[in-house]
Amino acid sequence: MQIELSKFRVKKGKTKQVDQWMNMLNEHMPEVLLTLENEKMYIETIFREKNQDEEYLYWYSVQGDNGAQVEESSMEIDKKHLAYWRECIDESYHAPSITTEVHMIPDQLGTLINKMENNH
Repeated sequence: MQIELSKFRVKKGKTKQVDQWMNMLNEHMPEVLLTLENEKMYIETIFREKNQDEEYLYWYSVQGDNGAQVEESSMEIDKKHLAYWRECIDESYHAPSITTEVHMIPDQLGTLINKMENNH
């Protein structure tokens, strides 16, 4: 199981496109959730930080090992998601490393995730 938190800077002037991107994901949640199964993505959350000078998106995820990569998906929602990514995310920004120090997952949830891992 992989537990990650990643930080990405939004390109200048792309706030409205990020608004559209997040709305698109929220409005198409049934399709989004379907794509997560192939990726063995059990939890994925996007946070947004805005201040006067910069805007950032943070991804928090709990993912099983050896899941499909979103870039390999043939689903239309993933293609739209990646198009927004390319338009909005500043790939030149190298965020500081965010490492997992402690993860607290109740036994019942851990057992469920392990069952899901073994069913793939």
